[in-house]
Amino acid sequence: MCGIIGILGKNDVAPSILAGLKRLEYRGYDSAGVATVMTGQLDRRRAPGKLSALEAVMEERPLGGPTGIGHTRWATHGAPTKTNAHPHATERVSVVHNGIIENFAELRQELIDNGAVFESETDAEVCPQLITHYLETQNCAPAEAFHNAIKRMRGAFAFAAIFSGEDDLMICARKGSPLAIGHGDGEMYLGSDAYALAPFTNRITYLDEGDWAVIRRAGVDIFDNGGKKVLRPETISSASAGIVEKDGHRHFMAKEIHEQPEVVAHTISRYVDPVSKTIKLPDGAFDFAALDRLTISACGTAFYAGQISKYWFERWAKLPVEVDIASELRYRDVPYTPNGGALFISQSGETADTLAALRDAKSYGQKIAAVINVPESSIARESDIIFPIAAGPEVGVASTKAFTCQLVALACIAIAAGRARGILTLQDEIEIVGALLETPRKLSEALKASGSIEKIAHDIAKAEDILYIGRGVSYPLAMEGALKLKEISYIHAEGYAAGELKHGPIALIDENLPVVVIAPLDAHFEKTVSNMQELMARGGKALLMSCKKGLQQAGDGIWTSIEIPETDNMLAPIVYAVPIQLLAYFTATTKGTDVDQPRNLAKSVTVE
Repeated sequence: MCGIIGILGKNDVAPSILAGLKRLEYRGYDSAGVATVMTGQLDRRRAPGKLSALEAVMEERPLGGPTGIGHTRWATHGAPTKTNAHPHATERVSVVHNGIIENFAELRQELIDNGAVFESETDAEVCPQLITHYLETQNCAPAEAFHNAIKRMRGAFAFAAIFSGEDDLMICARKGSPLAIGHGDGEMYLGSDAYALAPFTNRITYLDEGDWAVIRRAGVDIFDNGGKKVLRPETISSASAGIVEKDGHRHFMAKEIHEQPEVVAHTISRYVDPVSKTIKLPDGAFDFAALDRLTISACGTAFYAGQISKYWFERWAKLPVEVDIASELRYRDVPYTPNGGALFISQSGETADTLAALRDAKSYGQKIAAVINVPESSIARESDIIFPIAAGPEVGVASTKAFTCQLVALACIAIAAGRARGILTLQDEIEIVGALLETPRKLSEALKASGSIEKIAHDIAKAEDILYIGRGVSYPLAMEGALKLKEISYIHAEGYAAGELKHGPIALIDENLPVVVIAPLDAHFEKTVSNMQELMARGGKALLMSCKKGLQQAGDGIWTSIEIPETDNMLAPIVYAVPIQLLAYFTATTKGTDVDQPRNLAKSVTVE
């Protein structure tokens, strides 16, 4: 969510800031703004809605100045209005903020009691008001005032501030929300991530947790939470400066769904020796033979990828696995074991709940691994070992290609665990890897069903509620399918274990309720079909997803079906993900929703 761009430049920076904000649109937002210092004076432009609205305001009233900050806001405190949009400002300082200030109400009242006048409903406005308080009542210099202010605030946040009368100064801070400083030739940059800074520079310094920094065109001074000056390494970023395009597709989500055969092949190539058909994990991976328990945690779609992998780790490696939602795991009293490991999954690598759960596990001495798509992210930097998925930039808020690539990486890790623990033989590994090598081709075949799925989606779009059911590895996929539909079509959907239908959800069944039945031809097939017959006997509309043989064996009376290429039963979720995603996509386009940026959602969730 929320994006930050800051530039200490040589010429007017507002156009460059606006261009940088466009690169952060994938995070999700509902208002935007830019502030600059021009001849010593602060000025700003803000607008609710998309960046096109801000762009129109800036065309009408251009914003000059070589020093500036910009922001895309995802509303937390206060509606997405111009008044609540960032930057927030006083006459002395202008600030942009990602995250949540947990004690803002207390600070706000204290400042009001001291004469401050607030114009917004946001928690973020506390920051410029508090900095101004220290500038004016204690005669602090900007850096001292900024540091005093952030010491008073609790929560997770990233701040960037510019000051009146200071055209060679920007101050920033990071606590729980990422910030990257870019180094240029006589210019300096600040961004929420390296991708935002890629058009300007590839020389990046990442702030550590609790850091704050004073940036000038000549360089940067970085301080830890206690105010001690520290050194942080300058790295060369691999982020591409090119803007990600839709390549002829109507939406980024459609493009990313169709990219899956290629990106899954890329992920496989990172972990599989195609000649020997064996797995090669990065150096420093878990000692699976010594591991007595694996804790897996993530949020949203990544959580469902973790749930699917639980079946793999238990089947192939006989490794006890616990999977929990990160926002729950971090607040539980988890009995971590001395020989335990913890694996965290995140597309962005910045998911706040996942990062907090990671730090908690680390405090208990767990070895930390991460399955991530952004190798320069906070989760990657704080892990002992990373397993990159190499999916490339994923712009659509609803995760698609990252999900299948996460599954591939997790399958490879589970296979390696099985070999290390002596559960899988070499021949077992070769057979499973051989099936994995076929998944890019199977994904291409699954995409051919787009036309028939689009027709089915026209009927699905009329429903108010939908159930998804599956057994075994198809059960977490059913929950992922329901999540996809909810995210982008706004239709209420739930995913259930097929055997649970008769324990409550079957009460919902009638002729108006479609039920998506995910049933690869595996050991659970007959029981899943029996559950499907139970709902059909009560008037339910069954949409069966299975291979050709499965559809033939399922019997008559099915409302409609989607044929999936026959694939290895344990690896079926990788291939079945495509029709699940296409069904959600075409249902959403039929309803006319904003597929790439659905309401209320953000791509990178950096607050709890």
